[in-house]
Amino acid sequence: MASYEYDLVVIGTGPAGEAAAINAAKLGRKVAVVEMRDQVGGGCAHKGTIPSKALRHAVKQIIEFNTNTLFRVIGEPKNFSFPQVLKTASEVIAKQVMLHTQFYARNRVDVFFGFARFLDPNNIEIIGSEGSENLRFEQAVIATGSSPYEPEDVDFSHDRIYTSDTVLNLKHTPRSLIIYGAGVIGSEYASIFAGLGVKVELVDNRANLLEFLDVEISDSLSYHLRNNGVRIRHNETYKTVIADDTAVSIELESGKRICADMLLFCNGRSGNTKNLGLENLGIETNSRGQLEIDQRYQTSVEGIYAAGDVVGWPSLASAAYDQGRSAATDLLGLPGVRFVDDVPTGIYTIPEISSLGKTEEQLTAEKVPYEVGQAFFKDLARAQISGEVVGMLKILFNRETYEILGIHCFGDRASEIIHIGQAIMNQKGDANTIEYFVSNTFNFPTMAEAYRVAAQLGLNRARQVNN
Repeated sequence: MASYEYDLVVIGTGPAGEAAAINAAKLGRKVAVVEMRDQVGGGCAHKGTIPSKALRHAVKQIIEFNTNTLFRVIGEPKNFSFPQVLKTASEVIAKQVMLHTQFYARNRVDVFFGFARFLDPNNIEIIGSEGSENLRFEQAVIATGSSPYEPEDVDFSHDRIYTSDTVLNLKHTPRSLIIYGAGVIGSEYASIFAGLGVKVELVDNRANLLEFLDVEISDSLSYHLRNNGVRIRHNETYKTVIADDTAVSIELESGKRICADMLLFCNGRSGNTKNLGLENLGIETNSRGQLEIDQRYQTSVEGIYAAGDVVGWPSLASAAYDQGRSAATDLLGLPGVRFVDDVPTGIYTIPEISSLGKTEEQLTAEKVPYEVGQAFFKDLARAQISGEVVGMLKILFNRETYEILGIHCFGDRASEIIHIGQAIMNQKGDANTIEYFVSNTFNFPTMAEAYRVAAQLGLNRARQVNN
């Protein structure tokens, strides 16, 4: 068995693992990363963020082609299969793998491919296709990500039952689809398949879609999903799942039965900690395989850190980068560690959603005197030019101090638009007020102009009430 020594070993090459490894390497540490796949990038590049967003973009282009009268002069609306759309995602994945491989090479981070298992707090064994290797280390970061939750009473080996990972292997376009679980992933795939003309049944075990969102935004998403042919069933949980050669059916606890060509099960995710040898460290996980960490991303064992989806919330690629970087910063004994607990939400449905800060419901419960400024995309010149008129920007601010309390955006490029408000919202003192958007000039026509429109309307309402 070959043996190597490192200052830091990182398990996982997704956003959290990459950020931790490269941060440490740039500061002179000898670093190795271990990846269970045969390519770097982790679940983010191969199964999650990158492929699903590439799929969404391709479907959005198809919708535009089939609805834009300019294109319909050329020919009749066209149908595209799911495998055809997947080709776009495959091309993006290949580019991402090449890019991230170069990152490791440029920073002289050694990459090992295989399954890692802790032997003790300073040694791991890597079992690969060509045998096993031992890595001795001073410190380690667990950034193994997560996988779709698979309850034991559902037969995921059946060729009509998929998860958000295995759906990327789908070789045909189903005529009808049941999506069980209406969280972020379920809602995104409902948009994607509905955009391809698939009849979608979205089963939600809650009373509203994405209940952590502002209610007005959640309602808007529900409306547009239904408008695109998605049937949403709230407050439902499955009792049994039965699949055969012709169809798959779900019997719900309410007594209803739904049948379709295919089932996509999207009811949560579990941390990738199975067979990691955590018992040799004395580290335990919760029921979903996730690790408990402190405010510095350290586990219960000194020198062993964890970051990314394996620690649970917020389970976002954007947050994982910052978590991995902060974990490395702390293990190197440097200042500037940030516990990531305030991040914008980006949901890539059609149309997309992004949110930051408090919702109206939270502010009402907290009895905060707030006011609302809104700008509807249909009234913006840039949206009218691009034809993307669905959506709005909503700013919540303190009626008395004008401090920005929450920003919620629904519509095309929402996840980009939110960052303008984020920059102002995170300023200190008097700089964090809605007045910024009316005291500075925005390019015209732009989508950013939504901030000026929303702020002006909101301030007018606040001043009227205050007077």
